[in-house]
Amino acid sequence: MRFIKYIFTPNREKYEGVRPINIYLLRVLYFLMFIGVGLETWQRIISHEGSWDHTKAVAVCVWAAYPTLSLFGLLRPLQWLPIVIFMIFYKTLWVLAVAFPLWRAGTLAGSPADEMAHVFIWAPVLILIVPWVYVFKNYVLRSKTK
Repeated sequence: MRFIKYIFTPNREKYEGVRPINIYLLRVLYFLMFIGVGLETWQRIISHEGSWDHTKAVAVCVWAAYPTLSLFGLLRPLQWLPIVIFMIFYKTLWVLAVAFPLWRAGTLAGSPADEMAHVFIWAPVLILIVPWVYVFKNYVLRSKTK
């Protein structure tokens, strides 16, 4: 019972007022970002032969960059929150702009976007992991004197 209270009570000294559960979940997310996306895309970059389609190459490079940077989030989870917010934003935007219209038209199933939609549809759930009070205090409302 003591552990439950600890992980759900904001910790002012150690985690700048963020609940330890958020810190642990962020670290798991950073790790999964690297394992799930980073390793695959780096393997794709390293083993690629021939010329790249410049548009697809940008996507692959972004998918290699942000999970690689997420490794820093394992050490400093709060300072690397912009990486998580970026990921949530672009995936949610893609779901709304690409997958939803296809689904509404009845053409998502079996389309090239179908597999990606199954992965990206979970991005909005990650909003629950982000300590939004911390984000607003430190990234939106931060005073210029700090």
